[in-house]
Amino acid sequence: MKITHNLGFPRIGAQRELKWALEAYWAGRHDAAALAEVGRTLRARHWAVQAKAGLSYIPVGDFAWYDHILEWTTLLGAVPARFAQQADEAVSLDTLFRMARGRAPSGVPTAACEMTKWFDTNYHYIVPELSPGQDYRIAREDLFVQVNEAQALGHHAKPVIPGPLTWLWLGKGDAFSGGAADPAKLALLDRLVPVYQQILQRFRDQGVEWVQIDEPILGLDLPAEWQQAYVQTFERLAGQGVKVLLATYFEGLENRLETIRALPVDGLHIDLVRAPAQLPQVLDILREDQILSVGLIDGRNIWRTDLDGARALIVDAQAGLGDRLWLAPSCSLLHVPVDLDSEQQLDSELKGWLSFAVQKLDELRLLAAELDGSKDADDQAALAAQRAALAGRRDSPRIHQATVGRRMAGSQGINRNRPAFAQRIAAQHARLNLPTYPTTTIGSFPQTPEIRSLRHDWRAGALSDSAYEAAIRKEIERVIRFQEQIGLDVLVHGEPERNDMVEYFGELMAGFAFTQNGWVQSYGSRCVKPPLIFGDVSRPAPMTVAWSAYAQSLTSRPVKGMLTGPVTILQWSFVRDDQPREQTCRQIALALRDEVLDLEKAGITVIQIDEPAFREGLPLRRSGWQAYLDWAVDCFRLSTSGVRDDTQIHTHMCYSEFNDIIEAIAAMDADVITIETSRSNMELLGAFEAFNYPNDIGPGVYDIHSPNVPEINWMVDLIRRAAHRLPAERLWVNPDCGLKTRAWPETREALESMVHAAQTLREAA
Repeated sequence: MKITHNLGFPRIGAQRELKWALEAYWAGRHDAAALAEVGRTLRARHWAVQAKAGLSYIPVGDFAWYDHILEWTTLLGAVPARFAQQADEAVSLDTLFRMARGRAPSGVPTAACEMTKWFDTNYHYIVPELSPGQDYRIAREDLFVQVNEAQALGHHAKPVIPGPLTWLWLGKGDAFSGGAADPAKLALLDRLVPVYQQILQRFRDQGVEWVQIDEPILGLDLPAEWQQAYVQTFERLAGQGVKVLLATYFEGLENRLETIRALPVDGLHIDLVRAPAQLPQVLDILREDQILSVGLIDGRNIWRTDLDGARALIVDAQAGLGDRLWLAPSCSLLHVPVDLDSEQQLDSELKGWLSFAVQKLDELRLLAAELDGSKDADDQAALAAQRAALAGRRDSPRIHQATVGRRMAGSQGINRNRPAFAQRIAAQHARLNLPTYPTTTIGSFPQTPEIRSLRHDWRAGALSDSAYEAAIRKEIERVIRFQEQIGLDVLVHGEPERNDMVEYFGELMAGFAFTQNGWVQSYGSRCVKPPLIFGDVSRPAPMTVAWSAYAQSLTSRPVKGMLTGPVTILQWSFVRDDQPREQTCRQIALALRDEVLDLEKAGITVIQIDEPAFREGLPLRRSGWQAYLDWAVDCFRLSTSGVRDDTQIHTHMCYSEFNDIIEAIAAMDADVITIETSRSNMELLGAFEAFNYPNDIGPGVYDIHSPNVPEINWMVDLIRRAAHRLPAERLWVNPDCGLKTRAWPETREALESMVHAAQTLREAA
């Protein structure tokens, strides 16, 4: 049989069991033993699913309590000094949680580590904190315990670990001001590599045959010194008694091929979904003693695979490599939902177009059977069904809408340019009459169990439309009165009617479909259920106007209209793959433009269009940046085109790096941008200062992803730091992100402190 394997499996559970267990533990409802048992149960279940699919090797180490990079950081003992980790003690699970979220059931609360996006995905990782002379050691045993667990269950375990160069690239530290590519970080390899050697030796002693070392930064534009470090590092990792499969994904190798040729590894995994054209070049540099793992099943999207096309892509490689050709998904299946079989409400036609993690493993099995000639009658029937589903989707009348096509054709004539910012901001100041250091929030307020229950009952038909609307209005009024009471300047309605910042809008636009259980992990216990964009997008009716207008009717202070931007809706959905993403994004932008203009007509003076995924969509190779940035900026400006000068447009971005795309962010021409800066201690403002960013900025003054309540003096100090870099008259005061996931007591206290901080700054001005 053809060798098949997987790079990683979703860790949260089909019913989000890990989420519920984590939150119960953090809240003190479950103890550590109960949490550990949930982890063991999920791992065993997921290994069994993969074994049933016939995988030759089962990944171990893809499970994580919060994030796989944080798991690795703590295994290496790279714990920042503020967490008071003793050098001779194992890193505890609660220390891991304090690094992730600032607090845990035990240990002293402190500032959490920075969090940012995992390459071009909506998954977030906890950034390693690096320092010169940092010592590394094996400080946690969890990974080795999990290998033993898998082996005891009869599985052929393949440990999955982050590579040393990728881990360093992702890390930050005060001494490494040169960013991800800072060559000074490479000096840490002398202390880091010996620990990797010890880890590989431990795997050898456990009877492990293959270890998967993930090095996705090989898909980036690496400086020469980093490429050279690959050869030196992997030469030191060779000869430890295990075979090394070097895994790359999310991009092709391109000019990394000579570096790859020189590496003493036993196998190479490449992503042929993202970069199919790289196969001939990789075959040219592959040694006769190496295996090649080809990623043919899309680990990032949920559409069925064209197995005939996948087979045709590798038919020559199959003839040349024989048993040295392994089959796999393109990347870890972390980025897709667990099991399509749990979906009972999707119509049969649409469901037939889809493939989740469990189904992708079956696609892999079918492809292997087709290639090695071992398929039976059931396989023949499954392959026929696969072909029929693909043909049905291609020919379905549900995909294309003539009215959308006509509107798209005319959209090039829409003027995207607003008057100069100086003219607009003067008109906005006159209309809004805001104080210096105006305060606001990013949009959402806590989604309490009562609100979630209310929405659940309404959707289930247990609550009438009128009763639901009355309850939501009551919650909006409560939020408005609270904001007035504490003295916020620009208010929000709190979004109690919204389940998710993307799903909510998708439910109100044509061309989208939704799952019951299509959850994927965003970070920690935070899971999202991305919509499916299967066809042309349009807005049949207003989506937010009634709620925003009601909120504005309750107060004389401005209330922001809250929308999710076109790029973020695109990025945080599972997007159709039968047309360019740019085209789908423009369809969304046109729909949002209608909403913006309707909000303005309803008397909304401030409209926020969130784009937290703007950088996430950036291609990994710089050669593709400009084309993406051109259409991404154009889509944002299309969605805001046509508004009055005195209508203030805000946007929000969080947990991203801005230095190298600051010109594109300025080109979006939002009147106010709010960004995450508290975890990074205003580090991100350096980009806005150096560029002389022309518009208003709201640098987040407290981290909403931590339950810790910020001190007033700490927030004052952050804004004063910002005022040293940017004109005070252009600074806003706001949290890092929305407050949906927080509880009311901490939210109330934190926002009161934030308003007090702004008042302190005004008095001192």
